[in-house]
Order: sequence, then C-alpha cells, then structure tokens
Amino acid sequence: MTTLPLSELLGATVYGPSGAASGRVREVALEPAADRSRVASLVVKTKSGNRVLPFSAVSSVDANIHASTSPSEWPAANGAEGLFLLERDLLDQQVIDVHGRKVVRVNDVELQLDPAEGSRTHPVLRVQGVDIGARGALRRLLRGLAPRAALEAIVRRIPPRTIPWGFVDLIETDPARRIKLKISHQGLSKLHPADIADIVEELAPAEREAVFETLDEEVAAETLEEVEPKVQRSIVESLDSERAAEIVEEMDPDAAADLLADLSQDRTEQILVEMKPEASQEVVELLEHREETAAGRMTTEFLALPVSATVENAIGVMREFEGGIETVNTIYLVDSHGTLVGAVPLVNVVLAQHSTPLLSLIQEPLVSTHEETNENDVAELFDKYNLITLPVIKQDNKLVGVITSDDIITMLRAKL
Repeated sequence: MTTLPLSELLGATVYGPSGAASGRVREVALEPAADRSRVASLVVKTKSGNRVLPFSAVSSVDANIHASTSPSEWPAANGAEGLFLLERDLLDQQVIDVHGRKVVRVNDVELQLDPAEGSRTHPVLRVQGVDIGARGALRRLLRGLAPRAALEAIVRRIPPRTIPWGFVDLIETDPARRIKLKISHQGLSKLHPADIADIVEELAPAEREAVFETLDEEVAAETLEEVEPKVQRSIVESLDSERAAEIVEEMDPDAAADLLADLSQDRTEQILVEMKPEASQEVVELLEHREETAAGRMTTEFLALPVSATVENAIGVMREFEGGIETVNTIYLVDSHGTLVGAVPLVNVVLAQHSTPLLSLIQEPLVSTHEETNENDVAELFDKYNLITLPVIKQDNKLVGVITSDDIITMLRAKL
C-alpha cells in the first residue's frame, strides 16, 4: 500500500503498452453512485484531445501511469456526467469535517494505491483522506520548482493535517448534481444540532441551502432552532415553501412562531398554507401574542393530565408524546375546566409505584405566570425558583402553555 498525493498524480505522464508517452493526467474521477472512494478513471490529455482512461486499464503506477490499452481504445471525454472530479470538485473547495465539527478547505488529496497482486490484475486507487494543512499547500506551491526528492524531504518535516475520507461531507449546491452523485449529509446529520448549526453558520447562503435540502426534516428543524435568527431567516427564505413547511412543522411551535414572525407576511402565509392544518393552527395562535411576553415565549406542546391520573397514566402519555424532550421534565395536572392544579416533577413519577395518584406527587409551591407577563419578569422567576419549566395560564387560571429553560437561554442570548 502506497500513499500518493493527488498533486503528484495530476500532470503525470501516461505510457501506453508500447512504452510510448500517450499523454498527461488532467483529472482523476470518482463515480460516487458506484463507489464513493474508488478512483474509476483518469482524464488524460492526448494529442487527439481529452480521453478517459478507465482505471481498470492501468497496469501500474509509479511516478507515472502505465496503461494496458492504447489511447485509441480510450473514449473521448465529452462530459463529466455522474463523475466527481478530484481537482475541479475537491481541491481548494470547502468541505465539512464531521469529526472535527467544522468547515475546512482542501489543500491536497491523499490517495491510497494498492498494487496489482494475486487475482487482481490491475492496481486499485482510493481516496484515503484530504490534506487541510501546510503540507498539501506547500507541495502544490513548489511542485515543478524543486526536485521531487528535495520537495518530499521538506514536506516530511511538516506535521500532517489530514481528515479521513469517511469523515468528509461534500457540499454540492446544484440539486440535480447532488442526486446524480448521491451526495447526502448522513455523517453531518449524526452530530448534535448545535454543532451542525455552528457549521452551517460558516457556509455561504447557497451552501446552507444545499445542506438543509438533504438533512432529515427533524434534524433540520432542530438545527434551525440553534442558528442565529438572521441566518434562520436566510435559510428559510432560500428554500421552496413546501420544503420550508416540512422543516417548520418539526420545530417546537414557539420556535416556529418566532421564526415566522421575523419573515415577511407573504412568505409566512406561503409556509403556513403548506403546513398541516393542526401544525399551522398552533403556530398561528402563538403568532397572535407579542414576542416579549410569556405567551410569546411559550410552547403549546406539554404534558397535562386530569387530577385523577396515576403514574401508570403518565407513563402511557409520555410514550406517545411527540413534543420537545425539555418539556417532559414536568407533568401538569388540570381539572375538568383545564384549570392548573399542580405540577409533578418527572423524577417523582419515575420513583413511584404505577398505581400512585399523581396528585400525591405534586411539588409545592406551584409557580406559574400569566400570558402577558413581561419576558424579563419570566426570566427572574426562572432564576428565583431555579425552574426548568414554567406553566403559563390565562386570567381564569387555565393552562395554555409552558416556557422551558431553553426558551429563556435563547432570549437572554439575543439580548447580549
């Protein structure tokens, strides 16, 4: 196994079976639909124009390329349909390092060469990783200006900074090409939404849109809640209404309402029309409240049970609850009129027998706030009582929503 930099392979002389020089390597191509890492072919500049040399027709690789077929057998390079070209599409491009949770620029590409041996009649070349450090930059800068041996001696003194190919997520802004090349962001989607948000904020608008087009709706929604409001607006404005609606539907209703309130009325209406009726209704109700009030900060997704409910009832409801995990911390008890009676911490439910009435597990004192309470006063309640959630009630004490500590943190960050 040999490591070969892309910068050395580009421009290498290609020799035919007769030993005569046939051309020089102009590009190195992958076919991601077939294999994301294996080099499928080389684009060779010959006297008769650019031709495609299948890597299966390469007999050996040293400082140069040795082909087992003659140039007349190589098809003309008439396009790059379905091909990912390493120089054009990767060198000097921004990629996402999903392991380091950051956006990086590619200075060179490390290729792994496995020579022909045993039953394999030709060598195999694979992308091993991308060089994001000074090694790759220096190798490309001095290539052709210094002898190869001297250049490698200099490069070896520089600590390597490479990212394994498996940790690299590519950014492709053309939707049609994303599909053809099977470029997705599966690695990125496994990160915490806050990390994805940090990465997204480093990208250009078109690149952000490309990422959000391929993320799962739930992951996209959680990420959108984490990015700065200005970036939120930019992303939603760039997406078509149907895709934006799919993502907004998965957001917590309060976060969705805050986002739509910052958009133009026309854009908000376009998204609401595409949303499912029950989801859009929740958001519309929250949009009616002023953002700087308790009602403007609350979510309408929370756990509320009748005063007669037991621990077993609570467990059943939690299993089916689809709201944000932060609101599950407390279960609220209401009477037949929806009036708030008490709050039961989740820890009390976990430690109790299934038959235990929830009313016997309520925490005192019961702290709540009214819809029109100023958001600064709400923050003071969280600080004073060390709250994780705070129920919001109407003038008749009916429970209408819940504010979480996440909502307060978001509010305070916006004021910094």
